[in-house]
Amino acid sequence: MVARLVVGLTGASGAIYGVRLLARARALDVQTHLVASAAGVLNVHHELGLDRQALNALADHNHAPGDIGACIASGSFDAAAMAVAPCSMKTLAAVAHGLSDNLLTRAADVMLKERRRLLLMVRETPFNLAHLRNMTAVTEMGGIVFPPLPAFYLRPGSIDEMVAESVERALALLQVPGAAPRAWPGL
Repeated sequence: MVARLVVGLTGASGAIYGVRLLARARALDVQTHLVASAAGVLNVHHELGLDRQALNALADHNHAPGDIGACIASGSFDAAAMAVAPCSMKTLAAVAHGLSDNLLTRAADVMLKERRRLLLMVRETPFNLAHLRNMTAVTEMGGIVFPPLPAFYLRPGSIDEMVAESVERALALLQVPGAAPRAWPGL
């Protein structure tokens, strides 16, 4: 059961996923701890028109990427899961290689070392061999690589529906109570 969720937001396109994940977690009464990279904040502004203050308002707690002493950098901090939404290839590589060079990648490393849920909503296409190897490494360490791909069999009527469904599926994979991905409708 997830009572606290760490959310990382990086510079990959798809800031809507992180913003929606924060909003949905709040609706499900899950405490959130946000760490957004500078490029992530820039993308939130470019893609959604939000500034840092508006982004920070979506989370219960905010942490600067350089604050390596923040609570989410410690395995003793009781957070059951972390999502990086969206996850850049740079962040994926840092997690895959255990770099822990900033708070976001350190928090992800903590999730892996403590055997907690870590979900990376990777955003890149096409993948090169380094991307694939990094995804394999994260998966072998227990992380979940989750490109937010639309489930067309659900016949979404809008981009909003596609984003909402990906967020619900991600929250369900993170074992957040109340997450409600739509069921296979059958054909």
